[in-house]
Amino acid sequence: MSGMTLPLDTNPLFARLDGAESILVAGAGGGFDIYSGLPLALALLHRGRRVHLANLSFSSLAGLPADSWPAPELAVITPESAPHHAYFPERTLARWLHAHDYPSTVHAFPQTGVIPLRAAYRSLIERHGIDAVVLVDGGTDILMRGDETGLGTPEEDLTSVAALAALDEVPTRLVVSVGFGVDAYHGVNHVQVLENIAALERASAYLGAFSIPRASREGALYLDAVDHAQRETADHPSIVNGQVAAAVRGAFGDVRFTERTRGSELFVNPLMSLYFAFELPGLAARCLYLDLIEDTYLARQVQSRIAQFRNTVTVRKPRAFPH
Repeated sequence: MSGMTLPLDTNPLFARLDGAESILVAGAGGGFDIYSGLPLALALLHRGRRVHLANLSFSSLAGLPADSWPAPELAVITPESAPHHAYFPERTLARWLHAHDYPSTVHAFPQTGVIPLRAAYRSLIERHGIDAVVLVDGGTDILMRGDETGLGTPEEDLTSVAALAALDEVPTRLVVSVGFGVDAYHGVNHVQVLENIAALERASAYLGAFSIPRASREGALYLDAVDHAQRETADHPSIVNGQVAAAVRGAFGDVRFTERTRGSELFVNPLMSLYFAFELPGLAARCLYLDLIEDTYLARQVQSRIAQFRNTVTVRKPRAFPH
């Protein structure tokens, strides 16, 4: 995007995807992150694009049959996968997609280090001729560079960023973040998030922001998908997507939608329904510890490397919003 001038009525994120023929929308941080990318994926499908879905998974994938694994660390999830599992966001989404006559395969990556995850991404990319990847984070901790007051839960997000950062054969690699503010409950200072976004703008890596309107076809379908997931996973619904969906509906303040948030005072607000979009290579270049997790094979290695890095860094002082 550096040096490119677009008219004001052109969305830079969709402009970056205009030339792509096969697009992967992938959840970066596990759990229900792939739901955070659903409005974007649906918008691309409605434009007639070939869209594939994947998610770094917190589900129990080890018991899936051998024919569910087209490559190491890459599982194919369908509406019929593992019916005995109560918590399985990828399968829950596959069932919702099938019920609405959309392609219903969702790929899943088990929790690993960077090297196996990169190999799994490469297998998926080669398998489907993918020429654009959009990595989606429900929350803002994917934007943390490492010297902030709090990083949230960066292990899975930055493993995904590192895995894709080296795949230069994919011409378009983007990151989108939705749910501004939800990571405050994990220690993220959102003034520092805004400071990071400003720095990414200066580096020509910020593609702007846009909302998920409730009146849009994709917004309405997203709300339906989140409601479906909350019913299907009643014991462990998505807190992030619950707040984003509440924001899309126009709710404000301490909105209660699950007992999982009991004891916390939520601050649902319109900023949570905004997509913030970035060039992945530019975001990866600003991470201060990405090289330290580059050679990891296990998720616990990523966690320990980040912890070691945090013991050596001088953190930026947090600031409160001035207004």
